[in-house]
Amino acid sequence: MSDPKRPPNPWIKSLGLWAAILLALVVVVNVIQGPSTSATGTVLAYSDFLTKVDEGSVKGIEFRGGEIQGKTQADEAFRTTIPPLGDPTLIQKLREKGVRFDAKPEEQRGFLAQLLLSMLPFVLMIGIWIFVMRQMQNGGGRGGAMGFGKSRAKLLVPKEGRVTFDDVAGIDEAREELQEIVEFLRDPQKFNRLGGKIPKGALLVGPPGTGKTLLARAIAGEANVPFFNISGSDFVEMFVGVGASRVRDMFEQAKKSSPCIIFIDEIDAVGRSRGAGLGGGNDEREQTLNQLLVEMDGFDANEGIIIVAATNRPDVLDPALLRPGRFDRQVTVGRPDIEGREKILVVHMRKVPMAPDVNPRVIARGTPGFSGADLANLVNEAALLAARRGKRLVAMAEFEDAKDRVMMGTERKSMVMTDDEKKMTAYHEAGHAVVSLHEAASDPIHKATIIPRGRALGLVMRLPERDQYSYHRDKMFANLSVSMGGRVAEEVIFGHDKVSSGASSDISYATDLAKNMVTQWGMSDKLGPLKYGENQEEVFLGHSVTKTQNVSEETARVIDAEVKAIVMAGYDRAKQVLTDNIDQLHRVAAALLELETLSGDEIKRVLAGEQIVRSSGLTSLPSPGSTGVSAIPKTGRRGGFEAPAPI
Repeated sequence: MSDPKRPPNPWIKSLGLWAAILLALVVVVNVIQGPSTSATGTVLAYSDFLTKVDEGSVKGIEFRGGEIQGKTQADEAFRTTIPPLGDPTLIQKLREKGVRFDAKPEEQRGFLAQLLLSMLPFVLMIGIWIFVMRQMQNGGGRGGAMGFGKSRAKLLVPKEGRVTFDDVAGIDEAREELQEIVEFLRDPQKFNRLGGKIPKGALLVGPPGTGKTLLARAIAGEANVPFFNISGSDFVEMFVGVGASRVRDMFEQAKKSSPCIIFIDEIDAVGRSRGAGLGGGNDEREQTLNQLLVEMDGFDANEGIIIVAATNRPDVLDPALLRPGRFDRQVTVGRPDIEGREKILVVHMRKVPMAPDVNPRVIARGTPGFSGADLANLVNEAALLAARRGKRLVAMAEFEDAKDRVMMGTERKSMVMTDDEKKMTAYHEAGHAVVSLHEAASDPIHKATIIPRGRALGLVMRLPERDQYSYHRDKMFANLSVSMGGRVAEEVIFGHDKVSSGASSDISYATDLAKNMVTQWGMSDKLGPLKYGENQEEVFLGHSVTKTQNVSEETARVIDAEVKAIVMAGYDRAKQVLTDNIDQLHRVAAALLELETLSGDEIKRVLAGEQIVRSSGLTSLPSPGSTGVSAIPKTGRRGGFEAPAPI
């Protein structure tokens, strides 16, 4: 169904106009030509006509160009066509038979009609050519085939989709830094009286989903000025010079709407450092960047035009783009803390009917590291779950399930495992859980499950009690021990020969963590507090041509030895914990086999010998391995634990 408020397509409008003009020309020609006399009567073959003449049954005829029209003795009309070469004996035969005949010239069109008819094809061709050229230049806007030199910036007027600072939460520091821009756009004289100049550009830097675009729209909404939105990739085309033309056109549009804001999203697509490409100075991207630099701070002052750009890769931007006079400020838009997450949740919960038991503070505590986009997705997932369950309000249970789905993946309950597969998964996850409980620096366990989620057959999720911005050595070693807990549990319970490939993700995590500790964070006693790079091959046009030697071979061997020693220290620690607490390993595994999912508090109650009450009633803990599930075994990752990556 079409939107009644949507404006008509200019391309269709132009096509209809030319069709109407063509129809009018045809009508004019027909009117000028006048009504034509249509021939009537039976159509005869020329041979039949001659036979009738010989029989004397033809009363009279009339020659009209290449056609003969006549009547028989019975006053029946007929007509026939003269052969191409004519018939020289026809006149003599008509005289002999006493047939009256006459000749009239063929009807001629008027001079004006002939002129219009002769010019009609040319007029039609010229009209089509004009129509095509207009569409190529304008494209019904700026997206035509020949409109690639026009800017693709979309203008968002203040009344359409207005966003204010009330819609932006969790990034108060960034909002305060941009408040000056809003005040300048509202009252420029306030700053001009003191000789102050507002920053020409502000660069928003931060991870994806933290609200950079939303913040830029809020600036325009608060200042109540036009807002031009464009992506960095919209400037670059395969034709050299197109990007520069689009930059010029964009600033020309902005000058007409001044004061205004131009927002360039993902500016790193066009603002990368020059001299790094294969095209040298004639590279299309570099020419586009040069034009952008000139427009932002050239001889022509663009008063009232403020550039706001966003990127999550500020390290690759050209230094000339970041200097004062272009992007005077770099505003960091980071992931929100617990206070910010709570405010963001409140904003997104406005349009969703909430049950009384929903507590945004509790949800914010359980979502460390979530960005604004992640929290918006969480609220949406909870609303979808409530709708599927036939509820009118979104309760806390839906938020918990949605959080597990976002963090750990969707449950694959249709994936049925054999008794041995399920038992090994249970002991693997129990190994992670038991080691985590015995590591003082480890984050508390949020949930352990042997229900397949995502690509894992099981999972242990840990969540920090507060926002963490740095990690200490003891926490890193605790994470190494916990990551090795699943592999060690398989060895202790099932033997060395029965160890599976399920610990692949755990081993990868432990190796990367140990390598960063040695080469990036200076936590190796042998190598000291130094940063070491990695030896790597450089690829040029798909071929490895050179090898970058960042460390010597001897140092590389020491690094490998230190990484192995750190990982094996975590392995030995996990083995010691599980060997000393084998009974706890059996209890947690048995509880997972029975209940499939346990919270952190339930795991502690299991270790204390208490029973767990679920909605289905009182549940007693079985002995390990007492399950009757049988099915075709599935392949996949055994499982793992989830922990924030150290920074």
